[in-house]
Amino acid sequence: MAGSKEIRTKIKSVENTRKITRAMEMVAAAKMRRAQERMRAARPYADKIRAVAAHLSHANAEYKHAFLVKRETIKKVGVILITSDKGLCGGLNSNLLRLVVGQMKTWESEGKGIAVCAIGNKGLGFMNRLGADVKSNLTGLGDAPHLASLIGAVKVMLDAYVAGEIDAIHIGYNHFVNTMKQEPCIEQLLPLCGEQLGAAQGNWDYIYEPDAKVVIDELLLRYVESLVYQGVVENMASEQSSRMVAMKAASDNAKSVIADLKLVYNKARQAAITREISEICSGAAAVG
Repeated sequence: MAGSKEIRTKIKSVENTRKITRAMEMVAAAKMRRAQERMRAARPYADKIRAVAAHLSHANAEYKHAFLVKRETIKKVGVILITSDKGLCGGLNSNLLRLVVGQMKTWESEGKGIAVCAIGNKGLGFMNRLGADVKSNLTGLGDAPHLASLIGAVKVMLDAYVAGEIDAIHIGYNHFVNTMKQEPCIEQLLPLCGEQLGAAQGNWDYIYEPDAKVVIDELLLRYVESLVYQGVVENMASEQSSRMVAMKAASDNAKSVIADLKLVYNKARQAAITREISEICSGAAAVG
């Protein structure tokens, strides 16, 4: 059994760790509320532009944008991977990366190449270790991401799609369900498919002002940007929720460890006192 001094040192160390995890839990809780507000504020616009884009894919327009044209053969797939910049958020990033890697293996088995746009330090580091073809990356978004900061990295993928270097683009992120549940998901971003976005096949007619090309070009660009931004804010809300839960679990575990160590310390102290009393009694008996 370890000595009393070693046990006291270990108790102090675990108590200091618990103070840190408690502080991180409270910080994550405060950030989580703000992240959820941003996510909920962005959802209505993202849902609406998704519905409009889905209807547009079935419209009989005189102008067909490159984002609406489905390629006959898909030789290369682009993936926009959204992860967190920091760790200590449970299995949030690992669950998403496991899903994405599984899908990448499926594409590779079909003979398709893969290009990656990594948003978030964890995803970038993982893809570099994996040896993936990272076309663009973006890290250090902070707690309040802005759409303007996302455009550069995403535009690299869009330009490659328009140029024919990439035949389809998917986006992977953690979808926020509630504080205790976040679901990793992969969605097809391009080519735009109305059925996948929830719009049944049908004929949609629109009147475009000033003309179809200007309106459709701008609309589809906003569609891609809004879905990427929505993925980022969903992932950030998921990150803070997962971190808060993980830090609470760490604090509870530390409390349990401290209780066990105090029990061991008391037993060791009691054994030492009993031994000292026995030695005193033995010495007194020997003198007597």
